[in-house]
Amino acid sequence: MRVYHCSVAHHASRMKRPVFGVCAVFTVWILFSAPSGSSYPLEVGTESAKLSFVEVGQLQLGFSWRNMSCAVCEAIFATVDIALLSDSNMERVAHALGEACVRLHLAEPQVCREITALQESFLWPSEACALLVGPTCGHFDIYAHWNVSLPRVPKPPVKPPTPPKPGSPQSRILFLTDIHWDAQYAEGSLVDCKMPLCCRNDSGRANWKHTGAGYWGTYGECDLPLRTVENLLQNVAKSGPWDWVYWTGDIPAHNVWSQTRAQQLNELVTITRLIHKHLGPNVTVYPAVGNHESTPVNSFPPPFVHGNRSSHWLYDTMAEEWASWLPEGALETIRHGGFYTVEVQRGLRVVSLNMNFCARENYWLMVNSTDPADQLQWLIRILQESENKGEKVHIIGHIPPGLCLSSWSWNYYHIVNRYESTITGQFFGHTHVDEFQMFYDEDTLTRPLSVAFIAPSVTTYVNLNPGYRVYYMDGNYPGSSWMVLDHETFILNLTLANNLPSKPDPNPSWTLLYRASKAYGLSTLFPSDMDALIKVMKNDDRVFQRFWYLFHKGHVSKPCTDTCKTSLICFLHSGRYDLLTHCEVLHGDKHSVRKTMC
Repeated sequence: MRVYHCSVAHHASRMKRPVFGVCAVFTVWILFSAPSGSSYPLEVGTESAKLSFVEVGQLQLGFSWRNMSCAVCEAIFATVDIALLSDSNMERVAHALGEACVRLHLAEPQVCREITALQESFLWPSEACALLVGPTCGHFDIYAHWNVSLPRVPKPPVKPPTPPKPGSPQSRILFLTDIHWDAQYAEGSLVDCKMPLCCRNDSGRANWKHTGAGYWGTYGECDLPLRTVENLLQNVAKSGPWDWVYWTGDIPAHNVWSQTRAQQLNELVTITRLIHKHLGPNVTVYPAVGNHESTPVNSFPPPFVHGNRSSHWLYDTMAEEWASWLPEGALETIRHGGFYTVEVQRGLRVVSLNMNFCARENYWLMVNSTDPADQLQWLIRILQESENKGEKVHIIGHIPPGLCLSSWSWNYYHIVNRYESTITGQFFGHTHVDEFQMFYDEDTLTRPLSVAFIAPSVTTYVNLNPGYRVYYMDGNYPGSSWMVLDHETFILNLTLANNLPSKPDPNPSWTLLYRASKAYGLSTLFPSDMDALIKVMKNDDRVFQRFWYLFHKGHVSKPCTDTCKTSLICFLHSGRYDLLTHCEVLHGDKHSVRKTMC
């Protein structure tokens, strides 16, 4: 169950009219939305999600704004507007909405009463219903198309990458993402509870009829105890040396209805300092901002928003805690917008993007979704400077670009096409599973030119083993491509860790699940290799089923055939959002591969 901050400022050209109803309805919309972590591809030509089924305890509800008439939609808005306009006490109205949520059984009472937040919005009812129901109710162009400006510098001739000579240096990179530490995790608590997140102090205690949460973690809708995160860091410290670390965010747990800024900052500081403690002062970590770092979740206002509603409370703490890893120039842009660039080694630069500025779930972008924070224009400047100097660039971020707002995704894809000889690695997380997305030439969409690697999560959410990724890069020598040559995924097998033989293993092993080159018979992981792998998976189901097993970090809860298989292969092809929406089989797939997204 997702929770979004309902706070939308008005466009400068818009007449001020305090219509609060859109935020109230967003609250209802959120409660009806897909299970926590989902981010389904939307229907062609839309940016507002088609809401699907959500199971709350034993009650299953089905709802879609697109099944509602315009008259009913506008009646809902009018009712809430009247209530708010006749009662200036927003807390009292928010309380009433929370109680309505309880009476309608939209969620557990605790979630209903803590979720409801009202802020001013400036949408007319017809505009809000156009957003939620569709264009037959009116018009509101929230996510208008826009284009970035590329320098008038000719694209250099493309030289296909070649494998390094035998014996060439390699760099070994630790990759961590989606830790999701739950400070309220409780061994023996209910795994199958009625709340959106279980295995917690308030989930209730398990009895002989129900499964209890394990010591090291649990398969289910549960996050991780701190001891498991620290055990992972102890193990990776022993598994070094590491040339450097990429860490792409999502530190807090999924109890998004009850989080506070103080809790978010405590978790950021705690995990950052644990990484310092175990990896030591000689290993540099390059972080990226996840969508769960803020509260409310996904709420990342652009830099023009100032005061208490801005993200300075978060970015300033990040800059303070990450100061030992990053130079002052990087810390300055973190404070501004949560992104930065740093020279990693001579000839290699990393760019850390704040992918929340492309996220459909970030409702601050309803104010203005045109290149928020001018981040993509900034990226172009960095890439052009790197091209001029002969540098290679790695891009890291949380949300994969193929899952972003359509215009943002289209522009990013265009940038990758222009700078394909400079961008030699893209690394993301967010989906919690092990996958990737391809980038092709824009003219024919047939020549593979880049890969966005999407690494599996540290957390178990949902129904997974904890895990982490290791990348092997073409290393530090003159003329290095700095491209990914291979990668490994390590897991903590919870079945073994929690039951050795009848009690938890005090020193569990994080074991190698697979090495990509061996699992798929690849010599390198260049774009042409990954494109060839997709073609093999289409025709050889044994290879696809191996991918499906590894996709889930070795804990598969259901098979993937027919539409599920076609959908996943389509996803792997689609590094751009509008390409993903053309995969018609994704719609109506009850076994959607996107359900683990967070």
